Amino acid sequence: MSESGFREAMRYVIQDLFGVAKVDRWIYRDEEGFVYGYPSIVEADVVVRDGTHILIELKSRVAKMDVSEIWRIGRLYEKVTGIKPKLVVVGGDIDPDARELAEKLGVEVKPVVVEE
Repeated sequence: MSESGFREAMRYVIQDLFGVAKVDRWIYRDEEGFVYGYPSIVEADVVVRDGTHILIELKSRVAKMDVSEIWRIGRLYEKVTGIKPKLVVVGGDIDPDARELAEKLGVEVKPVVVEE
């Protein structure tokens, strides 16, 4: 499933079907280069539920750099909005090093469960 397809499915289930949260896309011009080391556009899927902001990243394979990236995006989000978000990476194959780093940084890693 494409990233945009996933986002639309997530929006439908969470926002339209259950009405429990708002799903949005956060886009910010990072002039300081905090996330990638140079000025760039930073994007994240955001779910807001009961005042809690959750940044979610979807990856087919989760590596240490993916965990590090969402952590830096979360720090930037907090700096810009004043709200500390919960950070979640959802993925199929999760590298053990990524799990270890996620635990140290407070990033939640959730596997995609595929039924056969």
